Amino acid sequence: MSADTRRRAWALLSRAAWGPCRPLLRLIAEVSVEQAAAAVAAGDVPIAIDRRVLERGSSFDATARDLERLDRLGGRLITPDDDEWPTDLLRAFDTGCDDAEFVAPVALWARGPLSLRAATGQAMAVIGARASTYYGDRVTRELTTELAVRGWTIVSGAAFGIDGIAHRAALAAGSATIAVLACGVDLAYPLGHARLLAQIAESGLVLSEYPLAATPHPQQFLARNRLTAGLSAAVIATEAGLRSGTTNTVRWANQLQRPALAVPGPVTSAASAGCHRMIADGRARLATCVEDVLDAVALSPTPSPGARNGGPLAAEGGVR
Repeated sequence: MSADTRRRAWALLSRAAWGPCRPLLRLIAEVSVEQAAAAVAAGDVPIAIDRRVLERGSSFDATARDLERLDRLGGRLITPDDDEWPTDLLRAFDTGCDDAEFVAPVALWARGPLSLRAATGQAMAVIGARASTYYGDRVTRELTTELAVRGWTIVSGAAFGIDGIAHRAALAAGSATIAVLACGVDLAYPLGHARLLAQIAESGLVLSEYPLAATPHPQQFLARNRLTAGLSAAVIATEAGLRSGTTNTVRWANQLQRPALAVPGPVTSAASAGCHRMIADGRARLATCVEDVLDAVALSPTPSPGARNGGPLAAEGGVR
């Protein structure tokens, strides 16, 4: 079977999965990507799979249109067939956790020139509150810059507040940055970050496990958080309320056995209450400087599948 045919099969399965989908990954492992795609398209699968999965994967024509549009956008579909697939990092999802969403993505839709495997060889997630404070913005900017000048790729979610500060600090320092979205990579979400996302796509990576035109929904943000943690050697929360997506990302880091760190803030600040709680109950280590972060990573067994050593970061074979 040709590479293009396999690519279409992966794209169909990714559209069918629409995020984490353990039964579909099991089907791919039991047969093959081509056979799994054909079975899903025909609605005739040998294992129990949700009807909505089969409906989303019922058309190879829709998949072909997805890929044609992705090519026009200068993007590509990254699959387990590709050299840039971060196998070592994503293998952490194979640990037998019972959480239905604790699985690797089927495939990843991408825009940007970087090789995903090389860029995540030394990557750190910097995340935090959307309604960030001056203190949180300053701490994020300084910490991200310190990591960026040391060659770390900065991973975040392109949201307002801390995420945007982290991406901009990485770009200003000339470092690679990856924006992990909860929607299709053809959409600018939030719309106010359209220019920022365009800048990231020019020099870094805009990444999603959701197909083109997929609009964001609350559950997709939670699933996105696991991917942010999964592509990073550690997760750093610079500011977070008690109930936030940031604490959810830290939970994923804990399950992946990746270091999670939190920056303390003023005891009177609700924007730092989540960080204080995570430090107090042991979900996150205290981080007051970049050395705290680097020490935590040095003590971690997190795999480095292509650690940056001066090698090329451009995607193998160029942008497809």
